Amino acid sequence: MIPRNILVTGGFGYVGSRLTPHLLDLGHRVRVLDSMLYTRAGLTALEQSPQFATTRARFALVEGDLRDPQTVERAVSGMDTIIHLGAISNDPTGEIDEVLTRQVNFDAVGMLLSLARTAGVKRFINASSSSVFGIKNESDVTERLEPEPLTFYSKYKMLSEWLVTAANSPGFCTVNIRPATICGYSPRQRFDLTVNKLTADALRKRVITVHGGEQRRPNVGITDAIHLYAQLTQVDENLIAGRAFNFGFENLKVIEIARLIQEELQDLNVEIKVTDTLDKRDYHISSEKIVRVLGYQPVSSIRQEVAALRRALEGGAFPDIDAAEHYNMKFMQIGRRASAYDYFSR
Repeated sequence: MIPRNILVTGGFGYVGSRLTPHLLDLGHRVRVLDSMLYTRAGLTALEQSPQFATTRARFALVEGDLRDPQTVERAVSGMDTIIHLGAISNDPTGEIDEVLTRQVNFDAVGMLLSLARTAGVKRFINASSSSVFGIKNESDVTERLEPEPLTFYSKYKMLSEWLVTAANSPGFCTVNIRPATICGYSPRQRFDLTVNKLTADALRKRVITVHGGEQRRPNVGITDAIHLYAQLTQVDENLIAGRAFNFGFENLKVIEIARLIQEELQDLNVEIKVTDTLDKRDYHISSEKIVRVLGYQPVSSIRQEVAALRRALEGGAFPDIDAAEHYNMKFMQIGRRASAYDYFSR
């Protein structure tokens, strides 16, 4: 493994709070750019971990707004790799304010790419979303199919992919990753994600309430997500430059996810209740390409992530599952800021 100087935007969000310590443990120098919008839980967990004594010298934090040119310029300086996780995250949260979602998920990405190239960054790994596909009838939704986003979140994720792809050039390798819904334990825990929410309900109430149930929701474990991003810092750039990869290996219906959780927690005699829903969003993706091109093999599964989340919850990690900090839409308090857009208007 070649040690890198890696900037992780959103490095103390849900995925970032697991990725940042993982990269440090692998021997990389890691700088995090994060506004700390969703509490400081990820940073606290890192600082309290036993291994931080040996990795502290390779860690730095730039606390600030992804839309601020001066902050971003300081964050990218001296980096050779960027893993871009920072975003207004998930479809419902993105619907709160389209302009805000555009500013963070599109305008800021263009500025970040520009400043990264100027700073001499060599590799840019962009976390997009499988939701860019919208509703598809094809049995295998591959990267060759046209995105058809249904929400502001997926619309600006799709548009930012175009920026990332267009920026790819000799000396600046860019790649888009389209993860399925991520599930599992993180110090900055989310319970507004399908698997996590159903698992928490099963443990707390002994009842899983499924709204609809026939919608397919591809999921991928957070353990897989952090392993993939780490792997992408090392792979031959010719395999990934300018390309997009789907990333999600379990295309289950919501009712099937509920039954899987019920089986994993069978000692608790969990009941499943089904109700109607207006949410007909249906995602199903093929990840054949990432297996074929990169040789990626899953290291986790929904079942394993459910078991890990159970251990965390039963160990008292999150005493108040209903706390607003675990739900992006409830907790998000951030205003519009056009500084990233202004950067291109000078």
